[in-house]
Amino acid sequence: MKAKLGMSPIAWWNDDLVELSDDVSLEECLRQSRSAGFTGMEKGRRFPDDPDVMLPILRAADVTLCGGWFSGTLVDEELAANKARIQPMIELFKAVNAPCIVYGEVGRSIQGKREIPLAQKAKLGDAEMVAYAKKVTEFGEWCADQGMPLAYHHHMAAVVETEPELDAFMKASGAGIPLLLDAGHLAFAGGDVLRAIDNHHARISHVHVKDIRRSVVDGLDRTKQSFLDAVALGAFTVPGDGSLDFAAIVQKFADYGYEGWFVVEAEQDPKANPPLRMAQVGHKELMRVMTAAGYTVETEGFPKG
Repeated sequence: MKAKLGMSPIAWWNDDLVELSDDVSLEECLRQSRSAGFTGMEKGRRFPDDPDVMLPILRAADVTLCGGWFSGTLVDEELAANKARIQPMIELFKAVNAPCIVYGEVGRSIQGKREIPLAQKAKLGDAEMVAYAKKVTEFGEWCADQGMPLAYHHHMAAVVETEPELDAFMKASGAGIPLLLDAGHLAFAGGDVLRAIDNHHARISHVHVKDIRRSVVDGLDRTKQSFLDAVALGAFTVPGDGSLDFAAIVQKFADYGYEGWFVVEAEQDPKANPPLRMAQVGHKELMRVMTAAGYTVETEGFPKG
């Protein structure tokens, strides 16, 4: 089985917490992650939106674009508005041969609102969840028809956060919206990562190997502290530096024959946890557990042809 290892630039620049951003260029971010062994990088705010500008940067760094976040609003807004906003991203991602766009629901979400505690996150009723899931499926099918598939990202502080919410969303949605399984977000929400893989492996098309610091997560007062408070306190980290058993998680993916990207996404203070060192720790741990699970990790970055 083949796998690819990528990173998210959120370890270098945090879009929501300026104090958790390192003052490094896109080129330096790519250089550091590539030197640690990663061959892909998800899109961040310092990436250009013109493929003619982006491709030479990726080529020089010897990495590929392995995904990127789209802030969806389908829980509240119409398909047309989201189609109009995502269309340029679809064209960009097609031009640079990215595997997918990550759909993250920001409608009704409190993930970027530090003043609102985790306990106050929005919840959908049963009928609302069914209607929402069908709408997201239709959107996913449309994006795939445009030539760029989506991967749905369940997320802390969003309308699909907990394992029961994920189960309900997956039951009501269809194959037209594949799933991004994020180990860290599911564990933070109190879910069972291995059980979620068992339940939804057939739809998983993209994986975030985010780890958590259990002591930080368990120590939160969710009636007073927000998602961003948790991030600032160090709730997330890379595999090998946290509390999750990635040997078991990666083995579970291998058991179901998953092939594709495993992306390290670990937002934390870059001064206390230098991104290059964290990238090295994460890559070393992933290579250990992936080799044990029978994966061959691809080492080619930007295509040489």
